[in-house]
Amino acid sequence: MTKTEDGPKVPLWRVVLWGAIAALLVLPLVAMQFTTEVDWGPEDFAFAALLLVGAGAAFELAAWKVRDLTGRLVLGAVLIGAVLLIWADAAVGVF
Repeated sequence: MTKTEDGPKVPLWRVVLWGAIAALLVLPLVAMQFTTEVDWGPEDFAFAALLLVGAGAAFELAAWKVRDLTGRLVLGAVLIGAVLLIWADAAVGVF
């Protein structure tokens, strides 16, 4: 658990989850500064934010009910698979 200054303890998995989502959203922005091959518009960032934050929120809500590590790992794997499937379909129209 990560202790905040005056607030309650925050589980490490929660810090990692939201930190990873933030990093995934900042990564294309940084890449756009160095190459022209990454060309995201505001709608791309909005779609990515909606998808990633939605998956993170779904994991948070489900993690309240699923207390064991195995269940949370399975839940995380399913959500990651769903995000990748939606992302691939939106990017190149796989389906």
